[in-house]
Amino acid sequence: MKAVIIGATGLIGTELIKDLLSDERYNKVVALTRKPLSAHPKLENHIVKFDVLEEYVEISKGDHFYCALGTTIKQAKSKEYFYTVDYTYVYEFAKLAKLHLAERFLLVSSQGANQKANIFYPKVKGEIEEAIRSLGLVSTSVFRPSLLLGDRKEFRSGEEIGKKIARFFSPIIPLKYKPIHAEVVARAMINAAFKQVDKHKIYESNEIQMLGK
Repeated sequence: MKAVIIGATGLIGTELIKDLLSDERYNKVVALTRKPLSAHPKLENHIVKFDVLEEYVEISKGDHFYCALGTTIKQAKSKEYFYTVDYTYVYEFAKLAKLHLAERFLLVSSQGANQKANIFYPKVKGEIEEAIRSLGLVSTSVFRPSLLLGDRKEFRSGEEIGKKIARFFSPIIPLKYKPIHAEVVARAMINAAFKQVDKHKIYESNEIQMLGK
């Protein structure tokens, strides 16, 4: 089988591509990135411009499409660019999956995603979830992880504070709200790609924890 991925250089994406390349069920992994990845016999890495994803139809054929792309308002520096990355790019990638009749489309979203939210971040996440559901793909899986643990390339002070608080209150925090390791999310996504029977399913963080064991 062939997997296609965007967001391969992020926290979850890094773990995801590592697991995809080591999974014997995939004979090829196509990664669409802005910067080159380390070479691997199974890896087909294409440097692309996300503003024109529709131009990469021929190189994006695959069975399972994994989307781990996402940014923050701080990184994006504006709400407009955040929307471009977390909605527009993701939606265009999903359209490629539909064009190729991909068996699975797997999306990393966020805990609290809600298109009716008053807060911008969860609202956009909820909007893209609904937009992808409405595309009518063969099968979609949406993952809403809680606070992510792992080695980020950039420092996020808010997340570090959140991790410390979570560790202190860990014994009394419900599983759904406990921090979750990026590697667990990655494993859950691949497991869902081969186990999920529902046409459209949303995995909350506690479900991701169980599926990614």
